[in-house]
Formats: sequence, structure tokens, C-alpha cells
Amino acid sequence: MSTSKTASGGVLARTALTAFAPVVWGTTYVVTTELLPAGHPMFAGLMRALPAGLVALAVTRTLPRGAWWWKAAALGVLNIGVFFPLLFLSAERLPGGVAATLGAAQPLVVALLAVGILRERPSLWRFAWGLAGVAGVGLVVLGPRAAFDAAGIAAGLVGAVSMALGVTLTKRWGRPEGVGPVAFGGWQLAAGGLFLLPVTLVAEGPPPAIDGPAALGYLWLGLVGGLLAYVLWFRGITSLPVTSVAVLGLLSPMVAALLGVVILGQTLGPVQLAGFALALAAIVAGQLTPAALRKPPAPTPPESRIPVGTASGPA
Repeated sequence: MSTSKTASGGVLARTALTAFAPVVWGTTYVVTTELLPAGHPMFAGLMRALPAGLVALAVTRTLPRGAWWWKAAALGVLNIGVFFPLLFLSAERLPGGVAATLGAAQPLVVALLAVGILRERPSLWRFAWGLAGVAGVGLVVLGPRAAFDAAGIAAGLVGAVSMALGVTLTKRWGRPEGVGPVAFGGWQLAAGGLFLLPVTLVAEGPPPAIDGPAALGYLWLGLVGGLLAYVLWFRGITSLPVTSVAVLGLLSPMVAALLGVVILGQTLGPVQLAGFALALAAIVAGQLTPAALRKPPAPTPPESRIPVGTASGPA
């Protein structure tokens, strides 16, 4: 097998593993509405972050060192601690479709931040497909009764910017040498969960009573939607192009819509199916790099070039 085919297979495998995270996050809505106590969405976010972070720290026994104390705290707050409350505020003040469409704008923000923070060349290809992805998600989840609330829209947009900045900085700073993805994800989950703890207590008061179905729901959100999903997500950010990873986030509202059809008996009309196809096309196109955007190979140093007809090794 050629080196290029092996590399392509490795990228495809990493992309598939990274895509698992937004696919799992797409189950959050149905788990919250069908299994968890009503009126405590921020507590659900706290349960998705803090226990998973503490488990990761206990398993890996690896703590940040030096500058990584504040870097891990900053990433945890941006990716989780700030994002979760704004996401729930947006969901409470807006119909779910409007909130999901605002969240789908994250790839556009990442594409812009990548130019300023990562010094990447502006990519009309990725920005255009990011717009197409937002349009596709909007067609899938927006209904005729969609309402708009200024505070909800502001919360949704600021939340998208917060996570986009966290994703871009995660790519910029990378992962410390010798630190595995579980420990790296655990730092951020713990930092975000500790930030969420007082916010949740102030906003929602004491935690709700937890019955059997709620316990299963919190376990799913914490172990699968928290620990496993975020470990794979952060691993993908550090090993794949950041704009390609951000586009994968469009899978979350699409999975939520599919689960609404399968579990909640909702239906998808022709317009929604067209939007689904457009969003899928945007996700696939976001993983591709046109030839015009690829960096040319580095020129071969003159001293390493071997003239035609000469021996390549000792006689």
C-alpha cells in the first residue's frame, strides 16, 4: 500500500472518530426531554462535565504543569464552562431550531479565527461551505413558528463564538508533550465543570431528585457524551485541520432531528430533506482541501539532488 493511501486512511479514521463526538451530542436533546428531570438543563451540563473530568484525572493521575494550568483553565471555560450556560439560555429563550441554527454558525467563526490566530490563508471554499451548512441545518430544524428573542440570539451567538475560540486555541496550543488525550480532555472537563458548579447552584438551586431513568441519562451524558466524546473531539482538533473539525459539529443538530423522527414520531418534509442533503454535502466538502489551497512541497535542497546517470550509493 502506498504512503499516500496509508495517510488518507489514517485521516479518514481520525475524522470518523472525531465525528463520534457531535453525533453523541446530538442525543442530548432527546435524553434531556425523555429521561432527565425538567427545569434543570444546567445541572445536566454540569453532570456532563465535572464527573467525567474528575474520572479522567483519577485514571491518568496527570495534572497540568507550568503555563498549562492557565491554558487548560482557559480552554475548559471557553469550550465548556461558558458555552454550556449560553447554550441552555439560548435553548430556553428560542425555539430549538433557531438555537441549533445559531450554533451551526461555529464553523464560520472558526474559519475567521483561523486566519488571525493560526495564520492560515483565508479559504473561500471553507467559508462558502460553512454558509451552506448553516443554511442546510436551518432548513432541517427551523419551522414556520420560529420566534426570535434578542437575548436568546445574543446568547446563542456568543456561545458559538466562545466554543469556536476554544477550538481554535486548542489547535494553536496543541497538547503538551507526554500528555495523552484522556488527561488533556480531563483537564478541560474538570475546569469547565468547576466553573459551572457555582453558576448552576445560583441559577437552578439544589440538584433535583434522581430516579432510575435520570441516573441512566446522566451516566450517558457524563461517560459517553462527556468523557469519551470530548476526549475524541480534542484529539481530533490537535491532529486534523481545525476548520474541518468545526464543520463536523453540524452533525449534532442533524442527529437530533433524526432522533426526533425515530423516537419522538416527528416527520421530515421535502424542504427538510433538501436541507439535510445540503448539510451533509457541507460536512463532506469541509473535509476536502482543493488543490489550489494545498501547500506546495518543500523544494529539495541542491546538495541532496543526485544527477541523472550517477550512482546513488557507494560503488
